[in-house]
Amino acid sequence: MRKSKVLALSLTAGLGLAMVSATTASATDPGPRGPKQQTSCQISADGRDVKHVIYLQFDNVHFTRDNPNVPSDLEQMPHLLDFLESNGTLSTNHHTPLIAHTGNDILTSITGLYGDKHGQAVSNSYRYYKPDGNSNSASSFAYWTDGVADNSVPAPADTAPTMVGPDGKNAPAPWTTFTKAGCDFGAVSTANTILENTTVDINKVFGPTSAEAAEAKADPARAQADFVGIGVHCAKDSKVCAKGTQSPDLLPDEPGGYNGYQALFGAKAVDPAISADGVVRSTAGKQITDPKGNPGFPGFDAMTADNSLGYVAQMQESGVPVTYAYISDAHDQHGANSGAMGPGDANYTAQLKSYDDAFAKFFDRIHHDGLNADNTLFVVTADENDHFVGGKPTPADCDGVTVPCTYSQLGEVNANARGLLATQQGVTTPFQVHADSAPNFYLNGRPGPNDPQTRAFEQAWGKVTAVNPITGKTDTISNYLADQAEQKILHMQTGDPLRTPTFTSFANPDYFVYAGASNCTPTCVALGPGYAWNHGDFAPDINTTWLGLVGPGIRNLGETGDVWSDHTDIRPTMLALLGLKDSYASDGRVLTEYVENWARPAALRGQHGYDYEELAEVYKQLNAGVGEFATATLKASTKGILTNSADDAQYKASTVKITALGAERDALVAQIGQLLQQAAFDHQKVDGDQADQLTAQGKALLKKAQQL
Repeated sequence: MRKSKVLALSLTAGLGLAMVSATTASATDPGPRGPKQQTSCQISADGRDVKHVIYLQFDNVHFTRDNPNVPSDLEQMPHLLDFLESNGTLSTNHHTPLIAHTGNDILTSITGLYGDKHGQAVSNSYRYYKPDGNSNSASSFAYWTDGVADNSVPAPADTAPTMVGPDGKNAPAPWTTFTKAGCDFGAVSTANTILENTTVDINKVFGPTSAEAAEAKADPARAQADFVGIGVHCAKDSKVCAKGTQSPDLLPDEPGGYNGYQALFGAKAVDPAISADGVVRSTAGKQITDPKGNPGFPGFDAMTADNSLGYVAQMQESGVPVTYAYISDAHDQHGANSGAMGPGDANYTAQLKSYDDAFAKFFDRIHHDGLNADNTLFVVTADENDHFVGGKPTPADCDGVTVPCTYSQLGEVNANARGLLATQQGVTTPFQVHADSAPNFYLNGRPGPNDPQTRAFEQAWGKVTAVNPITGKTDTISNYLADQAEQKILHMQTGDPLRTPTFTSFANPDYFVYAGASNCTPTCVALGPGYAWNHGDFAPDINTTWLGLVGPGIRNLGETGDVWSDHTDIRPTMLALLGLKDSYASDGRVLTEYVENWARPAALRGQHGYDYEELAEVYKQLNAGVGEFATATLKASTKGILTNSADDAQYKASTVKITALGAERDALVAQIGQLLQQAAFDHQKVDGDQADQLTAQGKALLKKAQQL
């Protein structure tokens, strides 16, 4: 889901729950109009006729079934599923980075960079160390150029950008490649490309003494509807943006510079620019408003399919050719209902039906506008899967469609780490935790990996158990442990060392770990009925998701699991199809297996394409956060951390091996990645003999990791 369940930052409703209210469209509403062409936009190349880009990213929507009797989320959205399978490729072997959370996953998807390069590997919030050795919490969701988004202090001691690159500067923004190509970039709730709150973001973008800041103080709800969640990053001389209130689009660290560009921040600026009457409507034809009736952004959790797709269609019709949109979690209760839902629950099924209806109307609308698979690149994916935590349904054979499912046991298993450590292991070392199913521990005083305090704490946490209230079994809560050497391999160490956790635990995915009182009165382990879907963790049902591609040059393969990919591969695949190139090298590869030979860049065609694919396959397993190398080293890390030998010799020896392998991996990945980048974007063909040699080196390194 979009917000952290435990973050208390007072960043206003931009990070909270907000439901949409709607008013019926005016009888004079002219209805959908054909898109106005922005002729300066250059997104066609090599014979492909691409005029539009529509990128959609769901929050926790599944292709696979969580109950074998209940159709999956996508099966209950047949208009979308059929569109993807009939017109393009639906990859079911697609993966997340770590940790697998909305913030990290969306940012990785839209940049092509792992969290160590975009700055938000620990999300949807993270902790950072202060000069006194204690840690504070900050939100992952903040505008691209913000600093650390911690509204609990006047000025965070950590001065790094929220989107921090390895060099400590602001990571490159994903819209600049499009705007420099003459294309307006529409952002509909897409993480950190728009304002995320009415405090730090407004102060950063508009200034603390601006009229926008004054409105935010006087009427936060109105300010959210006006300024948060919606935006357009403008090409120079944009005709669309000229109709709205423009603000400077400042990116002082952008590679190659980014001077003179403008943006529309918020619905108050965007809506008049994209709608003749200043009204933006959902796919159902209702004006989009917040719960108080303010027109504009309704809240992130209210960006359901009808609202997000309504904004996308309106932007495309107005002449914004590139649109990126977030669609909120269908697993959460929308409207007046509350509490967790399981597969086949009547409300859950109804929500998926509403999403399907929205897609049916959206496809009809854009078809009327002339957008189709022949001229539009569609990219549709989910940030991650999530793990259902609940008992068996009643009746046992319910399918959720004809027979609703009900659950007597429902909710993640909340585990108080501080209480369990004190009562089971006698450990009272002061610490804080980024609460999660993949909890990140920050020990007070910032002790190093070899510090006896750190080692005793890690070993104690690895022994903590709990009786699962759903299964009745005694579980060891932590499945895997990553110290700082392993966190580096998993792309979890950013350019801001103050964010680096002491260690990370990947828990049993039934559990949500937090730090409460240092006792278990009344209990340290209990069902949390408000949430029943865990993510963030290292688990196949969380880390395996899906990717849909439709458009000029995309092969019509339907459903396929033949190619292993992850979120970093989305960006380079899109840019290769569009004839564009980023100012930086991504961590991904072009998914040539899904692209017709004629539509590939010249250096990726024919035999050269096969050489590229052979090399790219081993590259992914070496570099991906849930690839073979990371999986093997995480298991070895866990084993080493849990050892207890004289002078900690076994742990130290294990760490030396993992560190050396990580360095060897990084060097080989850099070499392979450069060749893949040059082939995809610099017209340099991959040499077959060199590809064979590097592939053999990669496989040998994978074998060494597995032998740990």
